[in-house]
Amino acid sequence: MTLNRLLITGAAGALGRALRPRLCGLANEVRLSDLADVIDLTEHEHFVPCDLADHAAVVDLVQGCDGILHLGGISVEKSFDAILEANIRGVFNIYDAAHKAGQPRILFASSNHTIGFYPPGQTLQPDVPLRPDSLYGVSKCYGEALARMYYDKYNQETAIVRIGSCFPEPDSRRMLSTWLSYDDLASLVRRVFAVRDLGCPVIWGVSNNDGVWWDNTPSEALGWKPRDNAARFRAKVEARLPHPDPEAPDTRFQGGGHAVKPVRAHD
Repeated sequence: MTLNRLLITGAAGALGRALRPRLCGLANEVRLSDLADVIDLTEHEHFVPCDLADHAAVVDLVQGCDGILHLGGISVEKSFDAILEANIRGVFNIYDAAHKAGQPRILFASSNHTIGFYPPGQTLQPDVPLRPDSLYGVSKCYGEALARMYYDKYNQETAIVRIGSCFPEPDSRRMLSTWLSYDDLASLVRRVFAVRDLGCPVIWGVSNNDGVWWDNTPSEALGWKPRDNAARFRAKVEARLPHPDPEAPDTRFQGGGHAVKPVRAHD
């Protein structure tokens, strides 16, 4: 399936930059959006600056799109004020705009920080009770709930993807379990927009790592098979980093350091 117009929010961020060349051919036209400028556009890409907290601007942004890859918003722990605008108001605006624009299919970039207070080594199913480790994690819980409500109320299809640690390679012992390669994420995006009936599944965004903490068996109908494995980086990571203190956040919680960051109302 080739989309007519794919919207990528957060296109200036690390994931947006990594995915753009890897999604070549997925859509006839790609509309890229962010607060920061997006450079080096191809002939099939168009940049539209947009603040996700601006409802009218988001409504205009979504018009004419038949797929949305929603990477936009804050991707780290911040104050409540910052999270509120980017990750709460912003995701509502995306869903309200999509509803007004004929309900293009959405991939919502959620996070492993929705379940960050589970202990490492405990294998989690997608339907486990949420245990967010931060305001950032709470905002992603909100986005997941909003996606589910729009599906139950309006049949708005969304793939809720709880991204683990998506970087060129793992750089901590924790990431040996949570790593998601750019190539595996790109192949997941392609499957989300190719499958005939999507629904509203929760999918763990993680590569085929040894010792992975999350079970994607319920999502096998999607046909996504991650190929990369963090094991090839294990010797490099373990040689560089000593074994962590058993009481350190990376050892005690799946969410790592997010679990001990203070909650702040304002920056």
